[in-house]
Amino acid sequence: MIVMFLNFGIFNLRSHIHLRFMPSRKNSSNKSDKVSIPKIHRVFNKYPKKSFNFKQISRRIGANNEAQKKLVALALTEMSKKKILKETKPGSFQLVQIRQAQSFAVQGIVDMTTTGAAYVVVAGSETDIYISAKNTSNALHQDLVKVTVFDKPKRRNSRGDKYYESKLEGEIVSIIERKRTEFVGTLNISKDFAFLIADNPRMSVDIFIPLGKLNGGKNGQKALAKMIDWPGTAASPFGEVVKVLGEPGDNNTEMVSILAEHALPSSFPQALENVAGKIPVEITDQIISSRKDYRKVTTFTIDPADAKDFDDALSIQKVEGGNWEIGVHIADVSHYVEKGSVIDKEAYDRATSIYLVDRVIPMLPEKLSNQVCSLRPDEEKLCFAAIFKMDEKAQVLDKWFGRTVIRSNRRFTYSEAQQLIEGKNEDKPFAREIKQLDQLAKILRGRRFEGGSIAFERAEVSFELDKKGNPIAVIPKIMQDSNKLIEEFMLLANRFVSEKIGKVGYAKDKGARKVRPFVYRIHDSPDKDKLMLFSKFIGTFGYTINLSAPKEISKSLNKVLLAVKGKPEQNVIETLAIRTMAKAEYSTKNVGHYGLGFQYYSHFTSPIRRYPDLMVHRLLEKYLANERVDQKELNSLEEECQHCSEQERAAEQAERDSIKFKQVQFMADRVGNQYNGLISGIAEFGLFVELQENKCEGLVRSRDLDDDNYYFDQNNYCFKGQRKGKKYMLGDNIVVVVNSVDLIKKQINLLVV
Repeated sequence: MIVMFLNFGIFNLRSHIHLRFMPSRKNSSNKSDKVSIPKIHRVFNKYPKKSFNFKQISRRIGANNEAQKKLVALALTEMSKKKILKETKPGSFQLVQIRQAQSFAVQGIVDMTTTGAAYVVVAGSETDIYISAKNTSNALHQDLVKVTVFDKPKRRNSRGDKYYESKLEGEIVSIIERKRTEFVGTLNISKDFAFLIADNPRMSVDIFIPLGKLNGGKNGQKALAKMIDWPGTAASPFGEVVKVLGEPGDNNTEMVSILAEHALPSSFPQALENVAGKIPVEITDQIISSRKDYRKVTTFTIDPADAKDFDDALSIQKVEGGNWEIGVHIADVSHYVEKGSVIDKEAYDRATSIYLVDRVIPMLPEKLSNQVCSLRPDEEKLCFAAIFKMDEKAQVLDKWFGRTVIRSNRRFTYSEAQQLIEGKNEDKPFAREIKQLDQLAKILRGRRFEGGSIAFERAEVSFELDKKGNPIAVIPKIMQDSNKLIEEFMLLANRFVSEKIGKVGYAKDKGARKVRPFVYRIHDSPDKDKLMLFSKFIGTFGYTINLSAPKEISKSLNKVLLAVKGKPEQNVIETLAIRTMAKAEYSTKNVGHYGLGFQYYSHFTSPIRRYPDLMVHRLLEKYLANERVDQKELNSLEEECQHCSEQERAAEQAERDSIKFKQVQFMADRVGNQYNGLISGIAEFGLFVELQENKCEGLVRSRDLDDDNYYFDQNNYCFKGQRKGKKYMLGDNIVVVVNSVDLIKKQINLLVV
């Protein structure tokens, strides 16, 4: 995936998202590599009290010919106009000395850049604090730090050779808490010492490793190293190798490295597997007697072909009045995993299963996730269910929540269920039931969009792998009716479970019921400024959205998403639309789910792979039994929600990184091949192009656009030639050739044909 940086409006500097937009240099600074405002600025920064004319500056930056010297003179005049320099006498300039106001201290999170400078993000503040590289005080990305802030007039701060507006600048004076102390990288071993060169470009220093702390690591191998000390006088932290990961480029090495980079586990401790192996799995008559028995009701699962953890099943039967009873049965993980047990603690730490291209790292040990809890066909299984009575128009007439026991009649893959929906195997068992569920799901779906739900559907890919894990084909994932069928009934269960707990009811004998603590899946309304910028961008393609009211926004946005289907700009606009929205997360503070258009929404349907669902099951169980949540549990609930949200983000990023590696691996033997592509992102250093044939993405570097001098026009999100006026815009079709592939850096380098 691609990273985009923009420090205003729709795209935040800290957002990790698909397209890259970066502020452009002035046109004059693009005419020669010898002349640039950042180079000139560095001279003045080095000698802040000296004055220079254009000839003196030209000599210091190596601008030798007359054309370059003229550019230097123009740059000095431009910097003077912007109050970066002052003219001490005609033709002679000096750096403007900014008077430092009274300083103050705050705490915040470090957002490190690849240049070594940083921004500190302060909770509740709309303005980040710029920290120059010399003032970062050994802080690392995502550390919690204390910052002395200098309240300065608005000026331009250098971020490498780019310039950004910033109102505040400061200095990190202490590190309160390290976000992480372990890093993945490549070992560089010399005769007397070694360094770990971190993979993460935001880790701007190497880790010094004494030869006695290599733990068997060899030169060039990938390893996980732990930072153990960073003396104040040392340029690099001291560390030791915790684990040797293997040879760079090897499939297993890279997958394990991705997990380690995001501080995610790759396996379970054997002791935990042993505990899981001793969990009693027998379903006694006593257990069955305490549940609703659905073993004789038609029930089945529909999942991906490679799935092993079946955590949801649907039951269907016709009831009185010609209505339907639809059961959404969810694996009853809480029956087997006791709160506070070693398995529960491990599940909480992980918070989610991790899905890489070639493997799944489950939240629960395999004994539970793939066997005991998995709703496998022809086996009695314990469930927590939401049962709905519905009429032919999918109106919910009645609902019930509680524990059930089921016996799934059949395990369907999505493709098998799709064939039944399309009427290709009407004589097959359960064809009528699946077609009936499909009809109800389509009504529910249409009603959901009428109510304000937004039709986000991002193109995704999967890979066909050989026995060694190497990709041999890229396969686009297609959202079919069978997928949508399951989606709608899961959404229905999640919404009504949330409403059951979250809605404040009224009883004649007890009065208004108090709001009870619960775990919600929330999605806040989009920021108006972000929507305005998004609206401006899609306007360049001829689309508009109505920003007058929330429902009008969702309606018009759905029209745009429908209109772009099958068009070159589809991927760009869908990606930006998703990134315009707030990030969904878990919280006890219900603000509704904007993207779905639901006032109440929770995750109830996947407790095998999501810890918040297990939390919801336990809370629902208490409330159905009219029990209260004790104060200790209440105090920790929001903290647990935040932890689960953070782990979810880490797992998603790991999945994206594994996809990126497989794309690069897939293209490794296709150097020289020509492809039709789509410009999916633009940065000052080049164009990102998605290849239409296989959805792999590579970079055309700006220095390789040699038919003109190109610069990034940030107002129109395009690359523009200065002499000929040729443009490269987002969404444009382009023909490229694969120039080179770097497995280690996970990069595909392209050239425009």
